[in-house]
Amino acid sequence: MKKLLLLSLFLVSISCAQDTTPPATPSGVNAIGYELHADVIWQNNTEADLAGYRVYKFDGSTFTLSKTVKKYRSFHWEWINTPGVTVKYKVSAYDNSGNESPLSAEVSAKTHSMTDDEFLDMTQRATFRYFWDWGDPNSGLARERWHPNESDVTNTIGGSGFGIMAIVAAVERGFITREQGAQRMLKITTFLVTKADRFHGVFPHWLNGSTGKVVNFGQQNGGDIVETAFLIEGLLTARQYFDNNSPDEIQTRAYIKQIWEEVDWNFYRNGTTGLYWNWSPTMGFNFSDTFVFHGWNETQIAYILAVASPTKAPLISPIEFYKGGWGNGGSISKYRTKYDIPLYVGTDYGGSLFWTHYSYIGFDPRNKRDLYTNYFVHNKNQTLVNRAYCIANPKKFAGYQEDCWGLTASYSIPSVGYTAHEPNNDNGTISPTAALSAMPYTPKESIAALKHFYIIHGADLWGDFGFKDAFNISNLWFSDGYLAIDQGPIVGMIENYRSEILWKKFMSSPEIAPILDFSSGKGLFFPDTKVEEESIPTGFKLEQNYPNPFNPETTISYKVQAASQVGLKIYDALGREVTTLVNEYKQPGNYKVRFNVKTRHGASLQSGVFFYTLTANGFTQTKKMLLIK
Repeated sequence: MKKLLLLSLFLVSISCAQDTTPPATPSGVNAIGYELHADVIWQNNTEADLAGYRVYKFDGSTFTLSKTVKKYRSFHWEWINTPGVTVKYKVSAYDNSGNESPLSAEVSAKTHSMTDDEFLDMTQRATFRYFWDWGDPNSGLARERWHPNESDVTNTIGGSGFGIMAIVAAVERGFITREQGAQRMLKITTFLVTKADRFHGVFPHWLNGSTGKVVNFGQQNGGDIVETAFLIEGLLTARQYFDNNSPDEIQTRAYIKQIWEEVDWNFYRNGTTGLYWNWSPTMGFNFSDTFVFHGWNETQIAYILAVASPTKAPLISPIEFYKGGWGNGGSISKYRTKYDIPLYVGTDYGGSLFWTHYSYIGFDPRNKRDLYTNYFVHNKNQTLVNRAYCIANPKKFAGYQEDCWGLTASYSIPSVGYTAHEPNNDNGTISPTAALSAMPYTPKESIAALKHFYIIHGADLWGDFGFKDAFNISNLWFSDGYLAIDQGPIVGMIENYRSEILWKKFMSSPEIAPILDFSSGKGLFFPDTKVEEESIPTGFKLEQNYPNPFNPETTISYKVQAASQVGLKIYDALGREVTTLVNEYKQPGNYKVRFNVKTRHGASLQSGVFFYTLTANGFTQTKKMLLIK
């Protein structure tokens, strides 16, 4: 036996020694010039013994080796720092035996001042590489994080949902072909169906990309319904996008259907009017790392998908489930203003900005509202409050300004590690994903921040996969890493600003339509278009109350053209006066008044239709509003 083993090893060594066949020259080689750096990109080779790539740069007389690139990467970038510089490259591939392919044809690029669209292309392309080049080669799923030593290859379920939507955006942008996107989607869905651990249809927070087995997240060793919701959000978006009749796309859709229909949302309700975040095969629901979660936070998509489920929706009235879970019995509502900007849900400054991103990469919050608010309006305002706080900079951190803002969950200074940054938890750390993923809400402000991050902080903040996760000028600290849950929203939300494709595809899912129709039995949302106020009233006018329907509070806006005695009264459906909100002399202007059903003489009104009437200077106007409890 020993002799046979030695002979086998000898033959292998002879075989390796005799390997003189080089890999193919990389195909699709191209160079792209940006404002201050250049990219070289190519298509990955497929040889089994591929070791990597070599990038050669023209030095004025010849092409010399500039960079050796790992085999799973299809790019190299170089910081140049000056517009107007032309660079030229050639690329080769080499194998484990040291054989090197012929060099590719020369490609060149020139740095130049860029348009806004070019900045967005640059950011999306580089950020997408996190999911494409750093994606797990076995599962196709996203890895939780990247650091220069590349030691952590744990797969993440929620980040993979965002990565799947990034694949759709990348196909739409032409970064990869549709066929490449479909092949990666088939790899992902095949792994999820055939290998990945599931617990009553629910995936774990983390898993092993080779075996599919759960990787513990703290105490959590079972299903994570919120991370699974982020995954389903991405899968439904991909199902609607990859709708061709190619074998890959047909099979992918079949796998997505299976995954979607097997998630047991009712089980994770555990008899409550909400959802438990986690379930453990060893501890059930009885452990410290799980609880019934309520809004305002990042979890709204879990409640939407639970109601939308075609097979395992909660066995309880959808609206009662949604109100008790997401709405927390109505306590989610809290109207207040910060920096003269209204906020409608949550507390204080609104919280970390990732709350305005995760549920809305697929779900389009525009022109609709639930019992509590219009989330597009609220998310825009929370973003503006976050930015206004950074401009005010009450703690006097270095770097904060009108174009350098954004507090959200991310890596933090070394003494902290990771935290959910927000105005009430501010240590001077700016997270680029906060401003960049807010692109649909605040495009002008977000693009200005993007340019500032790139031009001012340069290669300190720009890296292999776009903008690094966070930085803190007061502590002279720039993160060296990336997180999937921060990278994914950048690609997806920029794409929703540009083409709306993720919103369009997710919202085209037939299971989502009933959620938007309150008469369907599953309805959670009403049509809502918020009217912008005029700075100088051109007439007397009574606006539709907002929110409507409401519970327990709504805001009524009205316009006064000329100084007048103004009256504003509420009536019930029988015409009986409920209360007087305004009875005073008003100067011309725009006004708002709040009506809270719980404050009327200490009693609470019952659900129903109510009317409110504005009278002023001979003008009378009445509108209808709906209280739903």
